[in-house]
Amino acid sequence: MWKYALKRIGLMLVTFFIIMAICFTLIRLLPLPDASKYGVNAALIQARREKMGYNKPIPVQFFLYWKNVFLYGDWGIGEEYKTGLEVGQVFVERLPATMIVNLLSILVSIPLGIGLGVFAALKKNRFQDYLISTLVMVAISVPSFVVAFLLQSLFYYRLGILPPLMAPTDRWLSGEMLLSLVMPVTALSLGTLAGFTRITRAELTETLTGDYMLLARAKGLTKLQATVRHAFKNSAVVVLPAVLGSFVGILSGSMIIERIFSIPGVGELYLGAILSQDYNFFMMLSAFYTFVGLSAGLIVDLSYGLIDPRVRIGQR
Repeated sequence: MWKYALKRIGLMLVTFFIIMAICFTLIRLLPLPDASKYGVNAALIQARREKMGYNKPIPVQFFLYWKNVFLYGDWGIGEEYKTGLEVGQVFVERLPATMIVNLLSILVSIPLGIGLGVFAALKKNRFQDYLISTLVMVAISVPSFVVAFLLQSLFYYRLGILPPLMAPTDRWLSGEMLLSLVMPVTALSLGTLAGFTRITRAELTETLTGDYMLLARAKGLTKLQATVRHAFKNSAVVVLPAVLGSFVGILSGSMIIERIFSIPGVGELYLGAILSQDYNFFMMLSAFYTFVGLSAGLIVDLSYGLIDPRVRIGQR
């Protein structure tokens, strides 16, 4: 297991740097704006460009870039976007908002999704099962930004009971803040909720038809007892890795949702960097999203062997 884990971590790091090398090369092939256009920040930006080796070949620039990141934690400064500000500092300031919103959405969607999946499996081929399956398909098919616009139209423009944008982030525990989080959390939760409902129902439905379930019922267990003690435990081999992957993925956030509700998070920062064509912000945030995505896949793979001792990944 440890051998497989080390191999997967090594493969993840190789994949990460290949992706970053491609992004870096494409970015550096684009023309740089003249530093003189930045006014009072022109000298600072020009000095940083010299430090990063912008006048050197691209492979040397790539080496210097990661040398500054690993040795000094220096991701550069903003040029076109948030001019003159440290990229790493701005990122750290934006990260809590993304984590709070996405963590709330996962804490809401996972219990509800698993619960609905269990209920649908127990009511297989009945009205309740068909209704839940239909709603799940609708929730998966409709993009989260469409849900966000519908929520704003209903609860703000028509009913006027929820604020359309996120309240200032320095008041996390205030009633105004919690109220302003209802719509973005709901928009982010629906897709995850529907996904966990579908996974749980599919796995539990298959498990409930196993021979050992008939044996459990023959021993005198009720259907609910047999489901909780035996069927759901076996289904967890598939469900729990998805839960772990979701918790890792909360850092990635949702760029469109953050933009719609003016959430000052990492996603909104990434969109701003792309629209402004700021190279330093783009590289730092691309590295962040790539690392989070690869880490989520790694944890899902490794969790199979930890959850079910019968699984021996990487062993012959």
